[in-house]
Amino acid sequence: MRKIGEQRYRSEVGRYYEDFEIGDVYEHRPGRTITESDNINFSLMTMNQHPMHCDSHFAAQSEFGKPLVNSGLTVAIVLGMTVADVSGKAIANLGWGDIKLIAPVFPGDTIYAESEVLDKRMSKSRQGAGIVRVKTLGRKADGTVVMSFERSALIQTRDGNVDQKAGY
Repeated sequence: MRKIGEQRYRSEVGRYYEDFEIGDVYEHRPGRTITESDNINFSLMTMNQHPMHCDSHFAAQSEFGKPLVNSGLTVAIVLGMTVADVSGKAIANLGWGDIKLIAPVFPGDTIYAESEVLDKRMSKSRQGAGIVRVKTLGRKADGTVVMSFERSALIQTRDGNVDQKAGY
């Protein structure tokens, strides 16, 4: 929240490059309960017709006994949870790596996420920006880690940023 006038404040999303400190951990809130409808819609929208995601009878015969949430949906939700803290001031995402799917997620599970700043450096090719690398964990409400990934993003600095130009 930034003060922009007498008794007037503007919401902000994300952090500038200068705000990141190696070792800081951001707990992303709110969490997200994934519904059966979310799972079926995402699976069919993305052309993933695996019956483990959209056929309860088929899934009941599996070792899990019920449908699994499409892992692409879980990754997308966990990634989305990080935007307010990690990439809300990004110029670009530079890449994701070391994605691990550790435990199953089922419709009805509530997911939370946290990100740790692993590294940061000023960009060698882009003035007014730096590269930040984080490791993100997705957890169920009971604390079970369901996924992890690393990601790098090109983050604007305070000087000459798009936010100022756009009146944000």
